Amino acid sequence: VQLQASGGGLVQAGGSLRLSCTASGRTFSMVGWFRQAPGKEREFVAAISRIGDVTYYADSVKGRFTISRDNAKNTVYLQMNSLKPEDTAVYYCAAARRTTTRERDYDYWGQGTQVTVSS
Repeated sequence: VQLQASGGGLVQAGGSLRLSCTASGRTFSMVGWFRQAPGKEREFVAAISRIGDVTYYADSVKGRFTISRDNAKNTVYLQMNSLKPEDTAVYYCAAARRTTTRERDYDYWGQGTQVTVSS
């Protein structure tokens, strides 16, 4: 099982980016995005259920980020709008076999993709 994250980059504050996470091998119950800023612990950002009917967001991104999925493509997206410098981090996608937002419950992790927001 492999997860491939992509879509990171450098953007000015107020701008937008869309991250993609493509999974090989299977469809997972839950796919989440986490991020880790320099010197900080990794934190939950957003997650989506297998059929996309349930989503969860960290308070810090509610109203700005939208998570969605296309199971036909085995891909989960994170649309990030109104980006702020504090959103700068390495973003990771991860997959779990049950509904959860706890990092320790995610069994599979992709490599990170860097998001940098300049002020």
